[in-house]
Amino acid sequence: MTTPLPVFRFLLAISAGLVLTGLPSPSRAQNIVVMVNGDPITDFDIEQRSKLDQLTTQKTPSRQEVINELIDDKVKIKEGKKYGVDPGVSDINQSYEGMAQRMRISSEQLTKSLETKGVRPETLKGRMKSEMVWTSLVRGRFKEKLMVGEKDVADKVREGGNEKLQIEGTEYKMQPIVLIVPRGSSQAFIETRHKEAEGYRARVGSCEEANSLFRSTPNATIRESVTKTTADLPEALRKVLDDTPVGHLTPPEVTRAGIEMVVLCSRKPTTIDTPKKREIREKMYQEKYEKTQKAYLDELRKAAMIEYRNR
Repeated sequence: MTTPLPVFRFLLAISAGLVLTGLPSPSRAQNIVVMVNGDPITDFDIEQRSKLDQLTTQKTPSRQEVINELIDDKVKIKEGKKYGVDPGVSDINQSYEGMAQRMRISSEQLTKSLETKGVRPETLKGRMKSEMVWTSLVRGRFKEKLMVGEKDVADKVREGGNEKLQIEGTEYKMQPIVLIVPRGSSQAFIETRHKEAEGYRARVGSCEEANSLFRSTPNATIRESVTKTTADLPEALRKVLDDTPVGHLTPPEVTRAGIEMVVLCSRKPTTIDTPKKREIREKMYQEKYEKTQKAYLDELRKAAMIEYRNR
């Protein structure tokens, strides 16, 4: 879904170190500007969202544009609760930490970076929550309507000439493994766990052995198997998997979760969609999604009780 907060633009803006003003005075912050279904939007909310938008889009939105965004968020969250879609604090924090990981910093560093620019982390988390709720609602309620038919995609591809629809690729079946490293552990402890991982690599020769070993190993976990094709994986990971014998573990990697590896259960040839076909399918889906979510949101806003107080 296209939103005012694309992750890549957010990361770019943070790294650019844009300078924003400080927080508003307490008296002004408490002024209620709009009531949405009995839920207030204050001057403080508007100023915070405005700063976040400036940071993420590098543009200055109008006050009314920001108010509309906040109204939309409240309408979306209320609709989500109606259908039981209500991410908890742990879900939001996990998403927040995921954003920090993609920036290659800790969540604490992300918080500090936001605060130095006058943005409270709760402002970003609030925006993330509304996006999570809305994406889940639209995709869940309109799943069939959003489906893109294979024939429609193929016809669109062929409009550009005698394009191929599929090419040869590889299918990988694998299971992620994590040796848990508690947050704040010393470098010596991390190195010890890393050596343990290398020891496990020498012992494991099949997925069955990996499951038997890691399901009974303390402070380690093996997840359910996942199947991905060449098109789903970045080139660096594909190379690692291609260089790993079937049944064996990939080299250990230190992550925020601990020491991570993957046991490669199978690797076999398959056919995959061409990049052109994938691009067209995604574009067609996105067009359907945008049209559907806009109509849905317009309907909810018309039914909402929106009362302006002070502009």
